[in-house]
Amino acid sequence: MKMKGKPSRSKTSKTSQSKLANKKHNRLAKQGKLKKRKKKDKDQQSQNEDKLQHQNSGKLQSQVKNDSEEEDQLNPEDVEFYGTPGQTSFVSAAQKRFSNGEKIVSKRKRTYSESGEIYEQEPRKLFAGESRKNMKDLLPIKTKKGIIPQMIEEPNGEASSDIIEIDTIINQEPKPLPQLSNIQLLIQRKHNLNERKKKIALLASDVIENPEENMKKLRELRLMLEECESDAYITVKKLVMLSLMEIFKDIIPGYRIRLLTEKEKEQKMKKETKALQDFEQGLLMNYKGYLEVLEKYCTGKINEQSNRQRRHGVKHIHIPEDASQVIAELAVRCMCEMLSNHPHFNYRNNIIAVLVPLMNKHNTVISDMVCQTSSKVFREDKSGEVSLEIVRLINKMVKARDFRVQRKVLDTFLALKIKEIDTSEDLEENKKKKREFMSRRERKKRKKMANLEHELLETKATEDKKKKVKLHTEIIGAVFLIYFKVLKGYRKSTLLPSVLEGLAKFSHLINIDFFDDLYKVFNELIESEDLTYRESLHVILTAFTILSGQGSALNIDPLKFYTHMYNTLLHVHAGCSSDDLPLVIDCIDCMMNRRKRLISQQRILSYTKRLATLSLQQMPNGTIAFLGLIRNFMLTYKYLDFLFDNDSQGSGIYLPELPEPEHCHAHNTMLWELSSLKSHYHPAIKKYAVHLGKMAPVSGEGQLPLQYKKPPRDLYNEFSTEIDVFNPPVAEKSTFKHKSKKMKMFMQEDISDMVVQVLSSIPD
Repeated sequence: MKMKGKPSRSKTSKTSQSKLANKKHNRLAKQGKLKKRKKKDKDQQSQNEDKLQHQNSGKLQSQVKNDSEEEDQLNPEDVEFYGTPGQTSFVSAAQKRFSNGEKIVSKRKRTYSESGEIYEQEPRKLFAGESRKNMKDLLPIKTKKGIIPQMIEEPNGEASSDIIEIDTIINQEPKPLPQLSNIQLLIQRKHNLNERKKKIALLASDVIENPEENMKKLRELRLMLEECESDAYITVKKLVMLSLMEIFKDIIPGYRIRLLTEKEKEQKMKKETKALQDFEQGLLMNYKGYLEVLEKYCTGKINEQSNRQRRHGVKHIHIPEDASQVIAELAVRCMCEMLSNHPHFNYRNNIIAVLVPLMNKHNTVISDMVCQTSSKVFREDKSGEVSLEIVRLINKMVKARDFRVQRKVLDTFLALKIKEIDTSEDLEENKKKKREFMSRRERKKRKKMANLEHELLETKATEDKKKKVKLHTEIIGAVFLIYFKVLKGYRKSTLLPSVLEGLAKFSHLINIDFFDDLYKVFNELIESEDLTYRESLHVILTAFTILSGQGSALNIDPLKFYTHMYNTLLHVHAGCSSDDLPLVIDCIDCMMNRRKRLISQQRILSYTKRLATLSLQQMPNGTIAFLGLIRNFMLTYKYLDFLFDNDSQGSGIYLPELPEPEHCHAHNTMLWELSSLKSHYHPAIKKYAVHLGKMAPVSGEGQLPLQYKKPPRDLYNEFSTEIDVFNPPVAEKSTFKHKSKKMKMFMQEDISDMVVQVLSSIPD
């Protein structure tokens, strides 16, 4: 008997055998002999398959036995077929047994379940002749032996009917849309356009109201620039461009946004800081995309398909030339507005690089717009950084085109407001020499002081004057480089008037080393007589500005310039040349008032007489400006009393047509023009003429009112007639009516009475 509580021997043997098998498997896996074991398993599996094949052959033998019982003999044709090489071997064995008189008896009868168990596990496959028309594919099953496809039969007629319907839909010709009339098309276009306008207005108002939370709407509005609806896409582009321009003008901050590095993006930060950074990065991304679209439109690439349209397969519609030109002008206007309103913001260099080549474009609307924007930036730029970038790009463009540019390109330099530059060339060399003789302690102290001054400037939040002067020096250097190259090799180009005008304005900033070369060029230009009177005035103004400034120490005789100016004054009158009067006033002021001790008596007398003659053929503001110059001469030079005396001084007669002022005998003439000006219609000119007729007294009878004691240039601007307002204002008509007296125009009273009756009968 077996004891209770102890396991049977059979159970212990089973558990021990499983443990031993596991240990053996682990040992073989560690030794790397498991593959060989797998090969043995495969061999054993192949043997099992052979056994199964043998069983199948036994089944076939049983079928042969049944056939043999019916016929008791094999058919010779079957024996011949199954006896061919390559066929199953059981035929030959059966033939031997039949020849010996034996009967084939199966050793064991197999049931259907036993014989078909293996075949049921195998997947069913479609044969070559089987049709798949009525079969529906299902998801396949993946096994060790491969992928088993699954199918299911469909009810007859459903699949074929669906295929027929799809084929009919595909092959069916599209039905023509109903044709709309022109009025209906116009109404439809207006409806679509109004819908787009409402959408643009809603998006723009939401962005302006809260830009931090509506960056997605700003992006949606920007992407509307690339829409290509066939009815109103051009108008939509214009509206979106202008809307985005106003939005960016309003929401762009007053500082430059810095791009974040990868480390800064990974850092943890506060919620408010994260929101601000997301807003800045989103704003910068949309602003960049907007500028890229504007650049595409400005450069004439509006009909090129964008990357986004290629990516999404959007069909691009060709825009006609007239519409593309209007869109280009609008895009240039938007870029100009962005540059003039926010010159400090990001992508400033890209905007300048796009606009500067357009200054020389044949389209006058675009070129004038860009030139005016450049002039505006020059006037409003306080630091000089933006001006320096524009000047450098203009310099490159002029050189690349071999100085074949329009005159208005260089006229923009006249808007530069530069009054001071660094003219000390040896400043850096002196600093280096001082550093050589400084000790280490002094260098450290000087470095600390420099850092302290820099921090103090940051706390003041003011512009660094040294940095500003340095930038202005670089700007003037680039401008003078263009001017001197034109004077040297392109004197007959259309740029010469702009160059001379620019030199006249910035003549006080020219280095003294260039004075001799400039005077040689000026003398050659005047002797050639190829200059117009305006160009001659610019040359004279530049020459005398240099002589009255740094060039006062030079030994140069300006006699030719005085003579040329004396003859040029006759070309100035109240007609087309009246706009050049400010230039004439500046030239005479620089020639006479700034060089008092270097002018001869005959020259002063001849110029005074010439100005009095010219005052009769000017507009009121020009006349009063010339009288102001004569008054300054009379207060400065006491010998002008000769022009108020009837007696001749010395020999000779006044010759006004003589080109040389030194030999025209102006001391033997009088200022008789003042008597004509006393009856002038302008009250200010009347008072000035009376004042000069009494030899310009400073006080007492005939003194000039205080409101007219101003420089000649200010008098010219004050009494200007461009505003179409008379200065001083005209007095209103008095409402007092005089008693009508009887007219006595004729000797006979009857005729006079008849005339009065006729005139009184005429209605007012």
